[in-house]
Amino acid sequence: MNLIDTMNWRYAAKHMTSEKVSEEKVQEILEAINLTATSAGMQPFRVLSISNPEIKEKLQAASFNPQVTESSHLLVFASFTHVSKEQVDEYIALVAKTRGIPLESLNDFKEKLSGFLSMPEEFVKTWAAKQAYIALGTAIVAAANLKVDSTPMEGFDNAAFDEILGLKEKGLQSAVILALGYRNEEADPYAKAKKVRIPLEELVVTLN
Repeated sequence: MNLIDTMNWRYAAKHMTSEKVSEEKVQEILEAINLTATSAGMQPFRVLSISNPEIKEKLQAASFNPQVTESSHLLVFASFTHVSKEQVDEYIALVAKTRGIPLESLNDFKEKLSGFLSMPEEFVKTWAAKQAYIALGTAIVAAANLKVDSTPMEGFDNAAFDEILGLKEKGLQSAVILALGYRNEEADPYAKAKKVRIPLEELVVTLN
């Protein structure tokens, strides 16, 4: 199918079957996330891929969505709570190594990134969470491309998730989650429902 057909196929599954998503497909979705666009390419988030039933049960207690336990895999997008000098240095070193260029040639870029070190904490948290949401969008499209259903969710207790997953000590906080699996057409009344969207001409304002 082409991209538009794929996007028409996908929807936020309300219930999922017990069928497991293959590790190959999960890995491809994770690779797509790794290639997503982020501000300055810094990727200020991490992704936890959870298939362990016991961990999902604990998370379910802090969530309002059955897809947490019904999912084959639950992806937790956890964004940075701060940016450290070490993180900036590591990223600059990675850029230099990957592109085969001297560290010194990145001094101006490094100086710009170092501006995050003096930013208010709430600004950094909001910025990092926005980058996680960009990655979420990539994951949804990547899953649909593989005919894997997904459900993005904000209906969960962030503080509880952070505690269960030990995120705070890693300098992370849960931003959004994505359930991966296969739609349960018998239990989900929306599985065959028509997609509801406003007309494209109402959504888009074209300035020529």
